[in-house]
Amino acid sequence: QVQLVESGGGLVQAGGSLRLSCVASGRTFRAYSMGWFRQAPGKEREFVAGISWNGGTTYYGDSVKGRFTVSRDNAKNTLYLQMNNLKPEDTAVYYCAATIGIATRTASYDYWGQGTQVSVSA
Repeated sequence: QVQLVESGGGLVQAGGSLRLSCVASGRTFRAYSMGWFRQAPGKEREFVAGISWNGGTTYYGDSVKGRFTVSRDNAKNTLYLQMNNLKPEDTAVYYCAATIGIATRTASYDYWGQGTQVSVSA
């Protein structure tokens, strides 16, 4: 089992920045690739960003490329998502998740956090 807890969400104006964190406990954090997803009201959960177990590979959804950066600190069992130049369409609940290997589909992830709300005003 891996327990994941997100934090760092909030309300920000368009053009602003936020940094989300996801702290893992339980099984060895470094054994897992990690991902960020988001879900807006009435929409399906969407892949945002992913990172390999050692941070050597990162990948992003098309809508956030060039604005968001995913990183991890295995010594602190923590995953991060730096979000810059936020837009109102980035408003959603953001989730972190753990998997084995590289994946962008929600079904490929085994463990999920409870989510943190990000709201971007125009």
